[in-house]
Amino acid sequence: MTRRLKTETLTAEALAPYGDLMDASGAPDKLINQGKCGRYHDKARLDFSDGRAGISIFKGEKETLPLTLQMVERHPDGSQAFVPMSADPFLVVVARDENGVPKDPKAFLTKPGQAINFHRGTWHGVLAPLSEPGLFAVVDRIGDGPNLEEHWFDTAYIVE
Repeated sequence: MTRRLKTETLTAEALAPYGDLMDASGAPDKLINQGKCGRYHDKARLDFSDGRAGISIFKGEKETLPLTLQMVERHPDGSQAFVPMSADPFLVVVARDENGVPKDPKAFLTKPGQAINFHRGTWHGVLAPLSEPGLFAVVDRIGDGPNLEEHWFDTAYIVE
């Protein structure tokens, strides 16, 4: 048996319990570079228990909907930001934590120009670009020791 999970449009309010939405909506916080560049300041809370922030490049395989969601993961020692290197939408899956177990997953579709930052310890789906080339700059913890927990659902979800 599978469970159905309908995608929603990603908004800052909907993502707030799980992370930060980064985009350039509204007026910039200030103009820089001789007035030619709007700065949207401090859009994500980076949070690491130890180590340091690093920037990596991820290249994910294109996914299509409907998608079978069998597993989510989390990073207990650091936040993780995904900044697409193209203007293509991608799938974001999050779940609340209940005593170390992910519950009530939600699925969101980003709009062009949106990036996300998962708060430290947030259950989330794996990288799911919906277009090629699937390139993302990822800002996360670089440090010693494992920083990954996975949870496999007893019953899969179908994300539509």
